[in-house]
Amino acid sequence: MTFPRRLKRALTGDPDARFVYLNNFEVERVWGQGEPGLPGAGFSFSGATVNRMEEVGVPHADVSDVVVLKAPVDEEYLAYLRSLDAARGQQLMVDDNVPDRSVTQDALVSPRLLEQLRGLDDGHTFLAPLGISSEEERLSHVTGLPLAGPSAAVCRHVNGKTFSRELVDDSGLTRVPGAVCRTYEELEEAIATHHGEGERVVVKESLGVSGRGMVVLDSRRRADQLLRMLARRGRQTPLALVVEEWIDKRLDLNYQFIVDRDGATRFETVKTALTADGVHRGHRFPPDLSPAHVEDLRSAAVVIGKRLADEGYYGLVGVDAMLGVDGTLYPCLEINARFNMATYQNRIAESLFGSAQHALAAVIPLRLNRPYTFGEITRTLGALLYRRPGGTGVLINNFATLNAAVTPGKKSAGRLYVICVADTPADAENLRSATELALLAMVNQSDEHGEHHDH
Repeated sequence: MTFPRRLKRALTGDPDARFVYLNNFEVERVWGQGEPGLPGAGFSFSGATVNRMEEVGVPHADVSDVVVLKAPVDEEYLAYLRSLDAARGQQLMVDDNVPDRSVTQDALVSPRLLEQLRGLDDGHTFLAPLGISSEEERLSHVTGLPLAGPSAAVCRHVNGKTFSRELVDDSGLTRVPGAVCRTYEELEEAIATHHGEGERVVVKESLGVSGRGMVVLDSRRRADQLLRMLARRGRQTPLALVVEEWIDKRLDLNYQFIVDRDGATRFETVKTALTADGVHRGHRFPPDLSPAHVEDLRSAAVVIGKRLADEGYYGLVGVDAMLGVDGTLYPCLEINARFNMATYQNRIAESLFGSAQHALAAVIPLRLNRPYTFGEITRTLGALLYRRPGGTGVLINNFATLNAAVTPGKKSAGRLYVICVADTPADAENLRSATELALLAMVNQSDEHGEHHDH
């Protein structure tokens, strides 16, 4: 049974259900509304770019499925995906793409789209968001389409880092030394306990996302500065923070499993997670893990899945884990009871990649002063491009993010999401490097021509 069918069976009981995918990235922004955040924590990409990450749903959807998008897929890119049988579903558009709104927010004010969604209500069609918040509940209410998952309140609760931390503390899973802090005094005490001389501690907001809502305290001065800033807000202000000691790591990991409506857990995948400053940068799979470590993660998934089921959660779960340089496996740093980028790689990997192949999912950042067509990208990549199932090359699994924030004539940040498929991990890494160099050369050449025309 394919990954989409396994997911549907677990969430609805029917592997042939139709899913309307709503890829509302950074749903944590909605979950975290009203929570006091950390002062000056982290950074983020442009909202316009994040909101166009919803296009990764196109290669994820199956034949009967629908993907709600903020804008039409580039025709050449769609043809490319179809040549790989990687664009099987139907695409529906919001009436008006406002770049800084999520796909759900756009959908809620799209009369034409809402009418189309109401027309899909046949008793076996479900809204399948990346994560369920009050906004997705509202969309379900106005369209009549049931959600493929539990309530927003349950989702918000189990996605808190405080929930993950307390689950680890209660369950006996190997834990990073640290504490949950709900008051100023608890934070003060946790920092004093875990911030030794020359040591680093990480302070995380319960519902922070993508590198925001996290600070690393690498000196006593920084710790005192944070405490002073929070004290100015008022020592009685409630907090929802996790403090943990810094662990020197060999690998960041992300593993996924599905909790079905009956509470049973099915392990899906484990991948090496690539991060920078707490921001997701990609995955490597299969990971360089011993069978014993994989078995430990499988066991942890059962423990975590049971607790999630007890809380009323069912659906896909991604868990961040870590392998320390000393070989210690920390199987639960953070629970993401929602889809993540690894989710959107699963159908592609199952249907296109050979069992012995290695894949590197990566983000190629580019500084652009104009939009680029998919045709320009394919001509630039040439033989590097992935073109047939079982082959090698760079597969583009989101094109929309490249141009989402581009303002012509002004240098803007663009991102291309790719999966580099090769026969060895080293070949996959070389493919990523060659892709980045080719695209940088394309942009630089275009810039030079632009300067030439100015004169």
